[in-house]
Amino acid sequence: MLVSYEDRKLNEKYQLMAQTIIPRPIAWICTQDAKGTLNVAPFSYFMGLSSEPPTMVVSIGHKSDGSQKDTLKNLREQKKCTICMVDPSQLEAMHFSSKELDSSVSESELFNIEMQKIKEDFPPVVQGTPSAFFCELYQEIDLKGSKTIPMVVKIKAQYIDDAIISDKEKMILSYKPLARVGKSYALLGEEIAAPKIP
Repeated sequence: MLVSYEDRKLNEKYQLMAQTIIPRPIAWICTQDAKGTLNVAPFSYFMGLSSEPPTMVVSIGHKSDGSQKDTLKNLREQKKCTICMVDPSQLEAMHFSSKELDSSVSESELFNIEMQKIKEDFPPVVQGTPSAFFCELYQEIDLKGSKTIPMVVKIKAQYIDDAIISDKEKMILSYKPLARVGKSYALLGEEIAAPKIP
């Protein structure tokens, strides 16, 4: 079966992509507005982009009424965010925090998501995150004809929970990242060692 994207509705294209481009890492993106109101929102349309400069890209849509999401608005205005990987024990809180709220309401307060300040001049991280990236807005991409805005952020520093570092000398990390698969969530299964190239 060959599916043409030309004649598919937006939600159909999303469903096809979301079920086959898997697993997608999922993380909370924490931003603050000018008043200091904290926004904690989960995103699964993000990934590493480059190691030099160290960057990630996250695609941010709009609210159901067409207005820009708080993450997009705050990132445009304040130029900073923290990206917190999600521990499996945080799945419920993370899922609840995807609820669309008024910009004056903080998900961390409504859903009792405890936060922790680690790096000055950046939004706090979700307490218990295995790892978090402190990022600055690097570039906004104009994706012609799209309501989704790809934002490139530059990693300035990374927090790593000592508990997931299995080798400090080589900086090898060992943890179970939570991923998005279609409408569900998943953990990575059995790891398979890369075969040696002859």
